[in-house]
Amino acid sequence: MLDKSRLGQVLLKKDIIDEQILYQALERQQQEAPNGRKLGDILVNDFDIDHHLVFSTLAEIYAFRSITISPSKLDNSQIKHSKDILAKFDENLKKELFFNNVLPFQVQLGVRTTLIILASDVTNKVIEKIPANTEFKRYEIVYCQKKVLEELIQLISPQKNEFLELLQEVDNPISDEIDADDSLNENAIDEEINKSLLINLFEGCLIEAARKKASDIHIIPYKKNAVEFHFRIDGKLSLWHRQEHTSPEAMAAVVKDRSVGVDRFERDTAQDGFAQRTVDGHLIRFRVSILPITSAEYERRYESIVIRVIDDRNVITDLKALGFQEKAEKDFFKSLSHSKGMVLVTGPTGSGKSTTLMAALHHVADPSKNVLTCEDPVEYVINGARQIKISHKLSFDQAIRSILRHDPDVVLVGEIRDKITADIAIKLSNTGHLTLSTLHTNDAPSTISRLFKMGVEPFLLANVINIVIAQRLVRKLCPECKKPLSKEKYDLALNFGLTQTDIDNGNIFEAGQGCKKCTNGYKGRTNICEALYFSPEIKKAILESSSEIDEEKVRIIAESQGMLSLKDSGIDRIRNGITSLEEIIYNTSED
Repeated sequence: MLDKSRLGQVLLKKDIIDEQILYQALERQQQEAPNGRKLGDILVNDFDIDHHLVFSTLAEIYAFRSITISPSKLDNSQIKHSKDILAKFDENLKKELFFNNVLPFQVQLGVRTTLIILASDVTNKVIEKIPANTEFKRYEIVYCQKKVLEELIQLISPQKNEFLELLQEVDNPISDEIDADDSLNENAIDEEINKSLLINLFEGCLIEAARKKASDIHIIPYKKNAVEFHFRIDGKLSLWHRQEHTSPEAMAAVVKDRSVGVDRFERDTAQDGFAQRTVDGHLIRFRVSILPITSAEYERRYESIVIRVIDDRNVITDLKALGFQEKAEKDFFKSLSHSKGMVLVTGPTGSGKSTTLMAALHHVADPSKNVLTCEDPVEYVINGARQIKISHKLSFDQAIRSILRHDPDVVLVGEIRDKITADIAIKLSNTGHLTLSTLHTNDAPSTISRLFKMGVEPFLLANVINIVIAQRLVRKLCPECKKPLSKEKYDLALNFGLTQTDIDNGNIFEAGQGCKKCTNGYKGRTNICEALYFSPEIKKAILESSSEIDEEKVRIIAESQGMLSLKDSGIDRIRNGITSLEEIIYNTSED
């Protein structure tokens, strides 16, 4: 299998990868066939091999020339020339090209006019759409480094947010303060909305959140007459915009008017609604949560608004792309290969439980199986699964009970909330169904105790559960600006469990000052986890329990069989230069 990959062989000769990585990558490619990813994408995304090293090698193999450009030194006439070329492209095609890091850059005049196309992957099939949909029938593909291309695209054709542009065109977009009393003046609020272009601010906020890959938008009253917008990116909230001279009531009214399922005139109860918008050619859904809150100005009717951004492009469908460590990944695959039993993913809110379960569900789903999900609410649409819609006529508990009569093969129960859902999930697992679910616990052994305290008998726990995965999401260091661990943090590292050898090897890094590629020195997230596989020894320890589960005994057995604790999983990430010491300490301090 190794000999059949030309790219793999050249990368081996250049010492960019070793035989083990190549074998694993080719095996993964074979598993995803016939419509899976290319070898280069697998090496970059799953094994963290440098994109430039892989794809510049690919360009060499196919004899494509390469170009080196410094965006900061690009001539204005060249920028105008590229813009003139792009003006002849359909907007949708242009967005698709940019999404794939392809840039029509220059026209060479001669016997035949040739379009020079810059691409970070010279084999990308989206390039074939150019002659079919534009006047440019003859072209040459030139390799250009991905990060350079991203800068060029932003320089030549920056993404526009037309709503925010309209807002900036108004000299004084926000009206004066609204006098508020117990009965708000709805006419005054309407007048403020119309005069202030708050609709543009809200719509622009949705677009920016989707583009910045924020998971949530927080809209919060600030002092007496201002509103703050915060984005949650990579798990951390940061201020995106503060709008002065705006009544929070008017902003809340705009959100309600532009959402479905909420009552603009209701300000004393919690409300849930939704919205959807097309952003850069993709349908993005937004889940809106509104809560009444108090303030020092008791006469005001303030509300806190949180909007979850649901972008199906961010769903991970490849289980291997989750990046689990070797033993955890092996045990996870083994657990999902069973036709029955329970797979539990645990952790606090925001720890990536749903992402892991979605990838697991995509892994086990196929046309020969009836896959049912019961979630409240349903966030992502899963092809091949029947996702039950919860409503006031069909509660979560009723839906769970109905699943038993609906001939399932694989069942996803969004969350085990109480003894009722625990009993039904256990019954499903015990009657020949593979059941996936989540639970809020701190670590893997305590999950067994939680279910035991809910009333699940030890013999059921031992014989029904396949695996418990307790996980956290930690921020990844930005590869562009991370820096070696500073000497003043050596003692902290040694006390936490790292060794002097780890430090001397120079692989321990900390966050830099931040750059245009990241947020405060971090970019993206990965998981740390402990995967408690129910081996015969673990089952025996649970069966021998009487009045309570001996969590420490379970942990000792599991770790002797290769399970990493959350802390040790985090230390492994630090040793590989993926995340920082502070990030692991923060996320495992409770353990």
